[in-house]
Amino acid sequence: MLKGLFRKNQEKKESQFDFKDIDPMNVPKHVAIIMDGNGRWAQKKGLPRVAGHRAGVKTIKNIARAANQLNIQVLTLYAFSTENWKRPENEVKFLMELPQEFLIKEMDELMEQNIQVRVMGFVVELPEHTLKAVKEAEELTKNNTGLILNIAMNYGSRNELLHATNQMIQDILDGKLSQEAIDEKKISSYLLTSDFPDPELLIRTSGEQRISNFLLWQLAYSELWFTQVYWPDFSQTLFLKAIYDYQQRTRRFGGL
Repeated sequence: MLKGLFRKNQEKKESQFDFKDIDPMNVPKHVAIIMDGNGRWAQKKGLPRVAGHRAGVKTIKNIARAANQLNIQVLTLYAFSTENWKRPENEVKFLMELPQEFLIKEMDELMEQNIQVRVMGFVVELPEHTLKAVKEAEELTKNNTGLILNIAMNYGSRNELLHATNQMIQDILDGKLSQEAIDEKKISSYLLTSDFPDPELLIRTSGEQRISNFLLWQLAYSELWFTQVYWPDFSQTLFLKAIYDYQQRTRRFGGL
């Protein structure tokens, strides 16, 4: 009977998915999202690219609320990569102002929803006002016990792996680590996600189907889910469909 219900749900349209369609016993602990398509969304509407980024911030709020309601432990959002500094100066400046704008405006709801904010990346390279805003948000929400909203800012996975490798070499030279002790678990402990389980699900919006230097080690066995929808139009119902589709898959981890 339950299988029949799932089969029926698979025929539903994306706009019809609701929280009741999700099996609460099979929710991924960690969901990662590449929030792609803000600029193209704006250009399609004849707006400047920065308008797309501002619209995308509203989507962050909606998806974080849904993830928290589903009891997902960690939601990691790829907000700004180490390669994004190559974008036009005015766009980068705007992106560096958005965290402060979002976190100040939404802090009351973040506290009400019991959401903890974390920032992952090479944050010392961020502008002072951006770094100050994210650090204040981390401090204010550090005792919250609901969803961890993990924002990847100035993050690049190859840089992360390079940094982890150099740190392990240094620890070996300093006598803090033996070469024999290095295994997959030890490598994971040197990564920026050492406090979190690896993502079970990666979502990417805008129709692109690549990882783009995001969590290369951590995504080894993640389920990948892609949509043509641009990030500003990515709705809670579409997020629920992604979770539902994840629940229909069999995760074998290389087994039969």
